Amino acid sequence: MAPSNKAITVTCIWMLICIAISNAVESDINCLRSFKDSVQDPENALSTWEFNNRTEGFICRFTGVDCWHPDESKVLNIRLQDMGLKGTFPLGLLNCTSMTGLDLSSNHLSGTLPANISDIISLVTTLDLSSNNFFGPIPMMLSNCTYLNSLILDNNHFSGQISLELGQLTRLKEFRVANNLFSGPIPTFRNATIELNYGGNLGLCGGSLGACSESKKNRMGVIVVVAIIGGTTLATFLVSLGMMIFMTKVVRKRKVDDPDGNKCAKSIKGAETIKLSMFENPVSNMRLSDLMKATNSFSKENIIGSGRTGCLYKAVLEDGSSLMIKRLQDSKHSEKGFQSEMAMLGKVKHRNLVPLFGFCVAKRERLLVYKYMANGNLHDKLLPVGDDEKRLDWPSRLKIGIGAAKGFAWVHHNCNPHMLHRNISSKCIFLDADFEPRISDIGLARLMNPVDTHFNNFVNGEFGDLGYVAPEYVRTLVATPKGDVYSFGVVLLELVTGERPTHVAKAPETFKGNLAEWVTELAAESRLRDSIDESLAVEKDYENEMFQLLKVASRCVVPAHKERPSMFEVYQLLRAIGEHYHFTMDDEVLMMPSDDGGDAGQIELIVARDGKK
Repeated sequence: MAPSNKAITVTCIWMLICIAISNAVESDINCLRSFKDSVQDPENALSTWEFNNRTEGFICRFTGVDCWHPDESKVLNIRLQDMGLKGTFPLGLLNCTSMTGLDLSSNHLSGTLPANISDIISLVTTLDLSSNNFFGPIPMMLSNCTYLNSLILDNNHFSGQISLELGQLTRLKEFRVANNLFSGPIPTFRNATIELNYGGNLGLCGGSLGACSESKKNRMGVIVVVAIIGGTTLATFLVSLGMMIFMTKVVRKRKVDDPDGNKCAKSIKGAETIKLSMFENPVSNMRLSDLMKATNSFSKENIIGSGRTGCLYKAVLEDGSSLMIKRLQDSKHSEKGFQSEMAMLGKVKHRNLVPLFGFCVAKRERLLVYKYMANGNLHDKLLPVGDDEKRLDWPSRLKIGIGAAKGFAWVHHNCNPHMLHRNISSKCIFLDADFEPRISDIGLARLMNPVDTHFNNFVNGEFGDLGYVAPEYVRTLVATPKGDVYSFGVVLLELVTGERPTHVAKAPETFKGNLAEWVTELAAESRLRDSIDESLAVEKDYENEMFQLLKVASRCVVPAHKERPSMFEVYQLLRAIGEHYHFTMDDEVLMMPSDDGGDAGQIELIVARDGKK
């Protein structure tokens, strides 16, 4: 009887497997259909994913899909790396019930990972989501994916503590989370030979990363224990708790009244006698105490701008003159290294750059002193808050575009050393008393902490200012000259359209793209006229110039970075549009050697009449 019972059992198991497979075929088809519907595919990478064909195994011929058997519609792996896909983590993968591998690396996927991820990819042995834009914590339930051999999450924006439960994944041989925003202790893995990579996460500790400092929670626990041992009564505890709640409310109120908490004034208290290092003689005798007084101790009322490099304050001196003071965010340089960088930046001078007068190092604070720009920044002029403020006319906008392009071209090609800006926006282009454009923040990217200027600011919605960032920069976090060209192209679009880079007021509600994508769609539909700022619509005589500038801007924001012009070429194109205005004098024209047409070329600056370059 035993052999017979065994045969019956085997037969039953085989029948169950066959039933499961037959169900899996339809569910796997639904899985891929749901996947395709849930993501954006701007590069048409999923063009082979057509579901009209119902022959057995047809999905196995889809791009990026591996099947258990070529003639069986049962998904084994999905490999769609570097396909330009956008969207969130596809929840429809739940229906790929037999999938063991998922590679969605080097795309533009974003959002958080689902909390029930172990239910969606329960059998996966390899999960690669690297080089995307995912953020938030790693779901704790990922530790239930017990078959995982390889977990690759590097080059994203994940944050919080890495779930310690991941150490229970006994099959895990590769765990990579480099270049994220993780903090706290790392898991302890049972597999001693596991390949680990935690690089670029400044807040992690434990194991080979060094001991973790005592957590706040533990310290509070010690305080409670000591209080109990000391005979603290329940009444005392309640009184203390009441005081803590009261003080918390007071602190919160102070933070609401002063969001910055005037940290700058507090952090440099006692250092007011420090003398400023100045590059220009007229204000060479200034001390930090003078700046404190001129900015009302760096009061929030004196803030005239803010961005990812820091806050900008207006300083009014005793003689009535004004300066702009940039208080930098955390710098990656030591005091000596910072002073060395400033010595270099002090020599960078051009008509279209905001003049840097000097700097100050006070304890951990880094302050830069700039010439005051009477007409503020371009962003505020294009989008004035008050209805009474006069909008910029077309000749003024064209003049600003040409002058700014000249400044950026000089920085890219002629400045020694060549520099990238990496944070170009309409907020970094200031206007002096004559509405001449002056570029700010030149060289500041070299001074900032790379983690703060990339990942942290992305989470806060300030990833190089959303709407200005080149697509390849979001994917690779590698700055290039063509990335600056893309950002400047968005500024040119702002000049003509008067729209914001991320929110287009005139676009239909169904449109979810940014300014560059909106103008690109209008150009494809031969409707560029619809993009022109309404305040410029009455200036019919300039319409042809507006169209020409839009074409230049459109070349700057094409997705393929190799197809964009260099910054020098952008300047030459804009200068040709406004040549009859005589905005640029002949002795200031930038010249590119004839044997070079790319970013690596040097631009020669013709010597001006006064002998200066």
